[in-house]
Amino acid sequence: MVEVPEIPKQAEVVLPAAETALIVVDMQNDFVEPEGTLFVPEAPKTVPAIRRLLEKAREAGVKVVYTQDWHPDNDPEFDIWPRHVVQGTWGAQIVDELKPLPGETVLQKARYDGFYGTQLDHLLRLWGIKNVVVVGTVANICVLHTAGSAALRWYNVVLPEDGTSALTPFDLESALRQISFLYQGKITTVDGVKFV
Repeated sequence: MVEVPEIPKQAEVVLPAAETALIVVDMQNDFVEPEGTLFVPEAPKTVPAIRRLLEKAREAGVKVVYTQDWHPDNDPEFDIWPRHVVQGTWGAQIVDELKPLPGETVLQKARYDGFYGTQLDHLLRLWGIKNVVVVGTVANICVLHTAGSAALRWYNVVLPEDGTSALTPFDLESALRQISFLYQGKITTVDGVKFV
């Protein structure tokens, strides 16, 4: 039995709206819908929380960015995982409940990290962003790699745990531990995030 170290959590995190971006990671049909090819059973439970956070962010004028896992038919990642989110398919689409609004940024990515091979860092710097709130799936894979990559670029990372899902409870806890301990990110809830 492995004991999980205590993970510090904050009831409230107050962020300046003009310097903050919300990054919604890979909330796509193949991960969120039960008929998806790489379904994450906890992902549907996070949809209402992410939706509330999106509404708060949009109302406050926070920049919203979606990442979209995006694989060609012959992607070598399919040697690791079942075939999923193939470019242009239903499985690759962002779930209807969280659809991006016109003008919101959707970045298609080839690997786990939302910064790898995308314009994400460039856009955040153009917008004057200092803080990123990261939600989505999968906690210890694409969410963790995106949050870690943000922290390595000196963005302050906030992760609402009720807006994040994993394949197992262990995977979620290990991701929260890494983000809070290694990357000095703040763990909170969707309702604990305040934009001012």
